[in-house]
Amino acid sequence: MLDFFAIFSKGGIVLWCFQGAGVTESFAGPVNALIRSVILQERSGTNSYNHNSLSMKYKLDNEFELVFVVGFQKILTLTYVDKFIDDVQLHFRDRYKNELEQRGALKLLSHSFEFEDAFHLLLREAEESGRARGPVSMKTFKESQKSQKTVKSMIETKGGDKVKEPNGKKNKNAKKEAPPADTATGDLAKVGGPGTEVKRAEDCNQGLTPDEMIQRKREEFFRKRMGGTITEKPSKSPKPQKPREKKKQEWGNSYKKLDYSNANGNGSHEAMDPARDATTEMGGQLDSMEGDLRSVDYESSEEGEQEEEEEEEEEERVAITSLSKESSKKGGLGGMFGMLKGLVGSKSLSTEDMIPVLEKMKEHLIAKNVAADIASQLCESVAKKLEGRVMGTFTTVASTVKQALQDSLVQILQPKRRVDILRDVLEARSQRRPFIITFCGVNGVGKSTNLAKISFWLIENGFSVLIAACDTFRAGAVEQLRTHERRLNSLHPPEQHGGRPFVQLYEKGYGKDAAGIAMEAIAYARNQTFDVVLVDTAGRMQDNAPLMTALAKLIAVNMPDLVLFVGEALVGNEAVDQLVKFNQALADHSMSDKPRLIDGIVLTKFDTIDDKVGAAISMTYITGQPIVFVGTGQTYNDLRSLNARAVVGALMKA
Repeated sequence: MLDFFAIFSKGGIVLWCFQGAGVTESFAGPVNALIRSVILQERSGTNSYNHNSLSMKYKLDNEFELVFVVGFQKILTLTYVDKFIDDVQLHFRDRYKNELEQRGALKLLSHSFEFEDAFHLLLREAEESGRARGPVSMKTFKESQKSQKTVKSMIETKGGDKVKEPNGKKNKNAKKEAPPADTATGDLAKVGGPGTEVKRAEDCNQGLTPDEMIQRKREEFFRKRMGGTITEKPSKSPKPQKPREKKKQEWGNSYKKLDYSNANGNGSHEAMDPARDATTEMGGQLDSMEGDLRSVDYESSEEGEQEEEEEEEEEERVAITSLSKESSKKGGLGGMFGMLKGLVGSKSLSTEDMIPVLEKMKEHLIAKNVAADIASQLCESVAKKLEGRVMGTFTTVASTVKQALQDSLVQILQPKRRVDILRDVLEARSQRRPFIITFCGVNGVGKSTNLAKISFWLIENGFSVLIAACDTFRAGAVEQLRTHERRLNSLHPPEQHGGRPFVQLYEKGYGKDAAGIAMEAIAYARNQTFDVVLVDTAGRMQDNAPLMTALAKLIAVNMPDLVLFVGEALVGNEAVDQLVKFNQALADHSMSDKPRLIDGIVLTKFDTIDDKVGAAISMTYITGQPIVFVGTGQTYNDLRSLNARAVVGALMKA
């Protein structure tokens, strides 16, 4: 029934493997796909993964850094697999605990793990339990709760209350008893007895984190030891806020007041061409963009960081003072070290310990514009990554979970493949063919504007660009590209390129087939030795079937080198729906066995979201593809590359 079962370390050492009878293909391919797509990409929120016709279940052992993987055919429904993989994990780690604790790669390679007999015994027991379980039969009417109801039990008394009889039914003649009175004070006794107060205190603690509960219990313990009187920690007086002075806005060289009138000597004004004047002014204002793009970064607030450091230092002083006082009461250093021993130490993390912290992290991610489903999957992945791991000394659960989540986010945003467009363009030029980039996305996200920005960056690096106007639906799309062409050529005059313009527009008007226009533009670029072809497509919603079919046809026929999805940084849950449906449409309407999906993302309007950068996480998590360009403004040089650590730092900032 099982195709294979493999046990290997996270360092890549296979400790033991089993391959089913009649299975000829090696399990190396599916396991490598699991490692690349799930484990290395921090996507272990679910414990299943499909590869071709195989379905794989896996379990992480974080204490010994092991991975247990079982594979079987996707068409099979094996109900015992989850329990079976748990049993194998427990049995294997208990049997070879001493060898695994050494954690030496050479020792693991030299050691032979004889696990055949135990594995087959566990497999036989799991299969028998799966067969013996069988379907669950429905209850009869006599076994149901509805059959226990009678007409007498449903009759209410005059007061409207039902009282149960000893046999479970309600007695209509029984009167509602009042709570007993306290004979000493005459007051009513507390309902539930003395244990009720303890129960209420436990109920109040349900919304607290384990660290806060420990602090509250410690304060109650000190209060009892000191006779019920304890001086509460004085509330910290709010710090006087410094009045913020309005800073003068410095626009630099990117903006300048435009004056379209020209006063002559006799006081009359001569009109000027606004487009020509703006283009002339822009020529001396834009910075050079030769070489790789600068990465987007965030400026940290020095005042906020200083306040956080002061608060942390004050909390540390209060904690040390309270510890020293309690140690003097309990007899010197012995009491202090005893209390420290209770606060810190090596501890194996469990899911129950992490749930309160993960819930807060999930709410924080959603507030920072991460899609709700993605935030849940990220928190589940972190929980599986940390479950069973031994914490270090003087570390808290919150800090451990936060660091693990931050590392996972950085790993997700790091590109899993090389994205170097300049090198790819040079390679295509050596093959005497143009490098083709296709832009797609929903309406109004800024495809044409960012296409012009990328054109400016390519021209700055010495490449000639042909823009294919394949948006034949939106009125004014061709005219918009023609305006960008005129301005880009004014910034880089043809005289610098031997009399030939750096950028040229290829257009055939409106209402034509976009795939045909793209094919003609690529052939024209090949004949005229253009270096890059940028294909502008029409904006379309993800549920517009005719336009999605046309986009899939354009990509399948022309086979571009790069398919970029242009998305806004403002969206949250909508980004997930857009990317899933775009990829699904490209796969459904593809003409090959291996459909061409989205290769990269252009994230626009990044300057409008402050630190709510969650859309970058959502888009990258859904597609698994990198964010190639980031739009940060409205001028041609407002184009950046993504800095993963800066984005994650802004995302985790409170």
